[in-house]
Formats: sequence, C-alpha cells, structure tokens
Amino acid sequence: MKGVILAGGLGTRLFPLTKITNKHLLPVYDRPMIYYPIETLVNAGVEDIMIVTGGRKSGDFLSLLGNGKDFGLKHLNYTYQEGEGGIAEALGLCAHWAAGEPVVVVLGDNLIERNIKSAVDQFRAQGKGGKILLKEVHDPERFGVATMEGERVARIVEKPREPESNLAVIGIYMYDARVFEIIKTLKPSDRGELEITDVNNWYIQDGSLTADVLEGWWTDAGTFQSLHHAAKLVAEGGANRMD
Repeated sequence: MKGVILAGGLGTRLFPLTKITNKHLLPVYDRPMIYYPIETLVNAGVEDIMIVTGGRKSGDFLSLLGNGKDFGLKHLNYTYQEGEGGIAEALGLCAHWAAGEPVVVVLGDNLIERNIKSAVDQFRAQGKGGKILLKEVHDPERFGVATMEGERVARIVEKPREPESNLAVIGIYMYDARVFEIIKTLKPSDRGELEITDVNNWYIQDGSLTADVLEGWWTDAGTFQSLHHAAKLVAEGGANRMD
C-alpha cells in the first residue's frame, strides 16, 4: 500500500501567513504541520509516500523534508498541483506512481491524537473498495457529512446547510486502484473542483465503501481558529508522533 499526502492549495484562509509560505509548512506547536500526516502514515506501516504540493515556495518541502530520513524513510516522492483543482484532482496526479497499488490518502492539514494502523490493516484485509474515517463534530456543515444506515454509509453530502448527522468525513481515505479511473470520470463541482465526496459516493454506489469512527481527537488546521486549536491540543495532549 502506498501513502499520499495532499499538501497543495494556496491557503487563502490563512493569509497573510501563507503569503510567503505553503500552509502545510506553518508550525503547529513545536513542529511543521506537514510532519503530522507523515507520522500518521509511517506509524500505520506505510512508508512509500508521495507528497502533492503546490502554490508558492513548494520547493521548501524538499529543503525541510529531504528524502524523509528524519522519519526513518529511505525516500520521499514529490509532485506538483497547479492551482486549486480539488482533492480528487490532486490525488489523480499520483496515478502513474501508484502503479496499481491501493493508496491511503491523508490531507496535509489533518492531525490525530492516536493512529490509523488498525483501520489500514482492516482495509488491507478488505481487499477492494474504499474506507473512510468519520468523527463526530459540533460544526458538520464545514465538512462532508455521512448519513449512516446501521454500519453502512448511505450517502455523503459535501458541506450541507442542514446536515443529516454530525459525522464528518475527516481527511483520511483509503482506496483500491480503481480510484484513478473514477477520478477521470468526475465533473467539476460548483466550486470548480473535483470533489473527493464524489469519489466516496461512487464507492457507496458500488457497495464497497466501509467506514470507521476515529478514536481520540482529530482536527484540521486550515483556518486561524483550527490552527490555534490544533496547537493547543498538541501542547496539552500530544499527537500521533514518533518520538
């Protein structure tokens, strides 16, 4: 299984901090934001990793991370997304590199308290389809929201005005190799982006999407409020880290 970290975009919600750097290079407490998703993958046993970056100062990722030796890696891969075409578009850039293997995808501004090893192991055993992770939140309208029927995900609605549940689809996804063909069929949303929610709903229709509720805390760090909250959580209770 290969790992993909999506760290592109222009970070407009964190301007002017992102005027001179990529959002994912900003500090969250004592480390750069990008460290956290790398550690999430490594701690789950995923060590063949591609970082999709973009925007200004993308070369700073290489200066900071090199080949990943600080994480016990022998190599890190990098590719570049032009503009803001969406999460699914960014993932699609990894098709040739993935070479038919399943992938676990982590958004570069997502932090978790514990780890996803159990979920990754379950997905390996699952053999096909996709798996998403969910978390109960107080503001589900900010996220893709899952409606459950028993243990099955019935549908996902992106940023609904009236959410049917408080289960947010967090930025950790697992897919079989079909995902890259699915992405080729997507049409841009009203935001002009290829939406990862459309990918997840494809797997729902296919009957091959599973979901787990994440244990421990989770947060993104894409706004001033959530960046501050993330730093506070790390400072008070640590995070999924290797040291």
